[in-house]
Amino acid sequence: MILGVDTSLGSAVGLIGRDGRTLAEVAQAGHLGHAEAIGALLEQVLAAVPAEASAGSRSSSPSGSAGEAAGRGAEELTHVAAGMGPGPFTGLRIGIAAARAFALGRGVPVVAVPSHHAAALAVIEGEHPPQHPFAILTDARRRETAVTVYEGIDVDGIPHVVVDTVLVPQADVDRKLGALRRFEVTEISGAAIARVARRAVAAGRTLTGSEPLYLRPPDARVPAAPKKVGP
Repeated sequence: MILGVDTSLGSAVGLIGRDGRTLAEVAQAGHLGHAEAIGALLEQVLAAVPAEASAGSRSSSPSGSAGEAAGRGAEELTHVAAGMGPGPFTGLRIGIAAARAFALGRGVPVVAVPSHHAAALAVIEGEHPPQHPFAILTDARRRETAVTVYEGIDVDGIPHVVVDTVLVPQADVDRKLGALRRFEVTEISGAAIARVARRAVAAGRTLTGSEPLYLRPPDARVPAAPKKVGP
Protein backbone atom coordinates (compact mmCIF):
# COMPACT_ATOMS: atom_id res chain seq x y z
CA MET A 1 0.00 0.00 0.00
CA ILE A 2 1.02 3.59 -0.60
CA LEU A 3 -0.03 6.51 1.58
CA GLY A 4 -0.44 9.89 -0.12
CA VAL A 5 -0.25 13.21 1.77
CA ASP A 6 -0.78 16.67 0.31
CA THR A 7 -1.23 20.11 1.87
CA SER A 8 -0.63 22.28 -1.19
CA LEU A 9 -4.24 23.48 -1.07
CA GLY A 10 -6.32 21.88 1.66
CA SER A 11 -5.16 18.92 3.72
CA ALA A 12 -5.57 15.53 2.07
CA VAL A 13 -4.58 11.96 2.90
CA GLY A 14 -5.31 8.86 0.84
CA LEU A 15 -4.31 5.21 0.80
CA ILE A 16 -4.17 2.92 -2.22
CA GLY A 17 -3.62 -0.80 -2.55
CA ARG A 18 -1.10 -2.68 -4.65
CA ASP A 19 -3.46 -2.59 -7.60
CA GLY A 20 -3.84 1.17 -7.37
CA ARG A 21 -7.42 1.24 -6.14
CA THR A 22 -8.35 3.66 -3.40
CA LEU A 23 -8.73 2.00 0.00
CA ALA A 24 -9.50 5.14 1.99
CA GLU A 25 -9.36 8.90 1.52
CA VAL A 26 -10.17 11.95 3.63
CA ALA A 27 -9.60 15.67 3.21
CA GLN A 28 -10.18 19.03 4.81
CA ALA A 29 -10.62 22.12 2.67
CA GLY A 30 -8.99 25.48 3.30
CA HIS A 31 -5.53 27.06 3.29
CA LEU A 32 -5.36 27.15 7.09
CA GLY A 33 -5.32 24.55 9.86
CA HIS A 34 -2.99 22.04 8.19
CA ALA A 35 -1.04 21.36 11.37
CA GLU A 36 -4.20 20.74 13.36
CA ALA A 37 -5.79 18.55 10.68
CA ILE A 38 -3.05 16.35 9.27
CA GLY A 39 -2.61 14.01 12.25
CA ALA A 40 -6.34 13.35 12.56
CA LEU A 41 -6.63 12.72 8.81
CA LEU A 42 -3.82 10.17 8.94
CA GLU A 43 -5.56 8.36 11.78
CA GLN A 44 -8.90 8.36 9.94
CA VAL A 45 -7.44 6.93 6.74
CA LEU A 46 -5.50 4.17 8.45
CA ALA A 47 -8.45 3.27 10.66
CA ALA A 48 -10.65 2.93 7.57
CA VAL A 49 -8.45 0.32 5.88
CA PRO A 50 -10.61 -2.74 5.10
CA ALA A 51 -9.69 -5.84 7.08
CA GLU A 52 -8.83 -7.79 3.93
CA ALA A 53 -6.28 -5.14 2.96
CA SER A 54 -4.40 -5.88 6.17
CA ALA A 55 -4.16 -9.64 5.69
CA GLY A 56 -0.69 -10.92 6.46
CA SER A 57 0.10 -8.05 8.82
CA ARG A 58 2.61 -8.64 11.57
CA SER A 59 0.09 -7.44 14.12
CA SER A 60 -1.52 -10.27 16.12
CA SER A 61 -4.02 -8.04 17.91
CA PRO A 62 -7.70 -8.78 17.27
CA SER A 63 -9.67 -6.18 15.35
CA GLY A 64 -11.49 -3.61 17.43
CA SER A 65 -10.20 -0.14 18.12
CA ALA A 66 -9.30 2.42 15.49
CA GLY A 67 -5.72 2.37 16.80
CA GLU A 68 -5.46 -1.37 16.14
CA ALA A 69 -6.80 -0.92 12.64
CA ALA A 70 -4.34 1.89 12.03
CA GLY A 71 -1.49 -0.31 13.18
CA ARG A 72 -2.47 -3.15 10.88
CA GLY A 73 -2.76 -0.86 7.87
CA ALA A 74 0.43 1.09 8.51
CA GLU A 75 2.57 -2.04 8.86
CA GLU A 76 1.87 -2.97 5.26
CA LEU A 77 2.85 0.34 3.75
CA THR A 78 5.57 0.19 1.11
CA HIS A 79 5.92 3.94 0.43
CA VAL A 80 4.65 7.33 1.53
CA ALA A 81 4.00 9.85 -1.25
CA ALA A 82 4.39 13.54 -0.46
CA GLY A 83 2.78 16.26 -2.55
CA MET A 84 5.56 18.78 -3.19
CA GLY A 85 3.49 21.69 -4.47
CA PRO A 86 3.19 24.27 -5.86
CA GLY A 87 1.78 25.71 -2.68
CA PRO A 88 2.26 28.29 0.06
CA PHE A 89 5.39 28.00 2.19
CA THR A 90 3.98 27.07 5.60
CA GLY A 91 1.11 24.83 4.55
CA LEU A 92 3.20 22.85 2.09
CA ARG A 93 5.95 22.23 4.63
CA ILE A 94 3.47 20.74 7.12
CA GLY A 95 2.31 18.02 4.76
CA ILE A 96 5.81 17.16 3.59
CA ALA A 97 7.11 17.01 7.16
CA ALA A 98 4.19 14.79 8.18
CA ALA A 99 4.82 12.43 5.26
CA ARG A 100 8.53 12.22 6.01
CA ALA A 101 8.00 11.67 9.73
CA PHE A 102 5.43 8.94 9.12
CA ALA A 103 7.69 7.22 6.58
CA LEU A 104 10.64 7.39 8.95
CA GLY A 105 8.60 5.84 11.73
CA ARG A 106 7.52 2.97 9.49
CA GLY A 107 10.88 2.50 7.78
CA VAL A 108 9.59 3.07 4.26
CA PRO A 109 10.80 5.48 1.56
CA VAL A 110 9.19 8.79 0.63
CA VAL A 111 8.23 9.46 -2.99
CA ALA A 112 8.11 13.14 -3.97
CA VAL A 113 5.21 13.95 -6.31
CA PRO A 114 4.40 17.32 -7.92
CA SER A 115 0.91 18.11 -6.67
CA HIS A 116 -0.31 19.23 -10.10
CA HIS A 117 0.53 15.75 -11.44
CA ALA A 118 -2.15 14.30 -9.18
CA ALA A 119 -4.71 16.84 -10.39
CA ALA A 120 -3.77 16.14 -14.00
CA LEU A 121 -4.10 12.39 -13.51
CA ALA A 122 -7.57 12.85 -12.05
CA VAL A 123 -8.55 14.87 -15.14
CA ILE A 124 -7.05 12.37 -17.57
CA GLU A 125 -8.76 9.43 -15.87
CA GLY A 126 -12.09 11.24 -15.65
CA GLU A 127 -15.18 10.59 -17.75
CA HIS A 128 -14.19 13.02 -20.50
CA PRO A 129 -10.37 13.15 -20.73
CA PRO A 130 -8.96 16.02 -22.81
CA GLN A 131 -7.72 15.09 -26.26
CA HIS A 132 -5.41 18.10 -26.46
CA PRO A 133 -3.05 19.96 -24.09
CA PHE A 134 -4.74 21.34 -21.00
CA ALA A 135 -3.77 23.45 -18.01
CA ILE A 136 -4.05 22.74 -14.30
CA LEU A 137 -4.61 25.94 -12.32
CA THR A 138 -4.38 26.40 -8.56
CA ASP A 139 -4.71 29.52 -6.47
CA ALA A 140 -1.25 30.76 -5.52
CA ARG A 141 -2.77 33.65 -3.58
CA ARG A 142 -1.61 37.26 -3.84
CA ARG A 143 -3.74 37.48 -7.00
CA GLU A 144 -1.58 34.90 -8.75
CA THR A 145 -2.31 31.49 -10.23
CA ALA A 146 0.02 28.50 -10.48
CA VAL A 147 -0.25 26.96 -13.96
CA THR A 148 1.11 23.70 -15.38
CA VAL A 149 0.30 22.50 -18.89
CA TYR A 150 -0.07 18.78 -19.63
CA GLU A 151 -0.86 16.57 -22.59
CA GLY A 152 -1.97 12.99 -21.94
CA ILE A 153 0.21 10.47 -20.14
CA ASP A 154 3.63 9.09 -20.97
CA VAL A 155 4.67 5.46 -21.43
CA ASP A 156 4.75 5.01 -17.65
CA GLY A 157 1.20 6.30 -17.18
CA ILE A 158 2.38 9.59 -15.65
CA PRO A 159 0.92 12.92 -16.82
CA HIS A 160 3.17 14.42 -19.48
CA VAL A 161 4.26 17.99 -18.75
CA VAL A 162 4.29 20.33 -21.73
CA VAL A 163 5.00 23.56 -19.83
CA ASP A 164 6.49 23.52 -16.34
CA THR A 165 4.69 25.23 -13.46
CA VAL A 166 4.76 29.02 -13.56
CA LEU A 167 3.06 31.83 -11.66
CA VAL A 168 0.66 33.93 -13.70
CA PRO A 169 -1.15 37.06 -12.44
CA GLN A 170 -4.84 36.22 -12.25
CA ALA A 171 -5.65 39.19 -14.47
CA ASP A 172 -3.41 37.73 -17.21
CA VAL A 173 -4.59 34.11 -17.16
CA ASP A 174 -7.02 34.45 -20.06
CA ARG A 175 -4.47 36.26 -22.22
CA LYS A 176 -1.67 33.80 -21.39
CA LEU A 177 -3.68 30.61 -21.88
CA GLY A 178 -5.89 31.72 -24.74
CA ALA A 179 -8.15 28.89 -25.93
CA LEU A 180 -6.23 26.24 -23.99
CA ARG A 181 -8.61 24.13 -21.94
CA ARG A 182 -8.12 24.74 -18.24
CA PHE A 183 -9.08 23.04 -15.00
CA GLU A 184 -9.19 25.20 -11.89
CA VAL A 185 -8.42 22.86 -8.99
CA THR A 186 -9.43 23.65 -5.41
CA GLU A 187 -8.28 20.40 -3.79
CA ILE A 188 -5.68 17.72 -4.44
CA SER A 189 -6.53 14.06 -3.88
CA GLY A 190 -4.26 12.19 -1.49
CA ALA A 191 -5.12 8.97 -3.30
CA ALA A 192 -4.15 10.52 -6.65
CA ILE A 193 -0.81 11.60 -5.15
CA ALA A 194 -0.26 7.97 -4.11
CA ARG A 195 -1.35 6.71 -7.53
CA VAL A 196 1.19 8.88 -9.34
CA ALA A 197 3.85 7.71 -6.89
CA ARG A 198 2.97 4.08 -7.54
CA ARG A 199 3.59 4.53 -11.27
CA ALA A 200 6.84 6.40 -10.66
CA VAL A 201 8.11 3.64 -8.37
CA ALA A 202 7.17 0.95 -10.89
CA ALA A 203 9.09 2.82 -13.59
CA GLY A 204 12.07 3.59 -11.34
CA ARG A 205 11.62 7.31 -11.90
CA THR A 206 12.19 10.38 -9.76
CA LEU A 207 9.52 12.96 -10.59
CA THR A 208 10.90 15.90 -8.64
CA GLY A 209 13.57 16.77 -6.13
CA SER A 210 13.36 16.79 -2.36
CA GLU A 211 12.74 20.54 -2.18
CA PRO A 212 9.16 21.79 -2.22
CA LEU A 213 7.93 23.87 -5.15
CA TYR A 214 7.13 27.19 -3.47
CA LEU A 215 7.37 29.42 -6.58
CA ARG A 216 8.03 32.40 -4.35
CA PRO A 217 10.24 32.82 -1.25
CA PRO A 218 8.71 32.78 2.25
CA ASP A 219 7.56 36.04 3.82
CA ALA A 220 9.82 35.59 6.83
CA ARG A 221 13.21 37.23 6.62
CA VAL A 222 16.32 37.03 8.76
CA PRO A 223 16.51 40.32 10.68
CA ALA A 224 19.22 42.67 9.59
CA ALA A 225 22.05 43.47 11.98
CA PRO A 226 21.14 46.31 14.35
CA LYS A 227 22.44 49.71 13.41
CA LYS A 228 25.29 51.08 15.44
CA VAL A 229 24.42 54.04 17.61
CA GLY A 230 26.93 56.65 18.56
CA PRO A 231 30.59 57.02 17.66
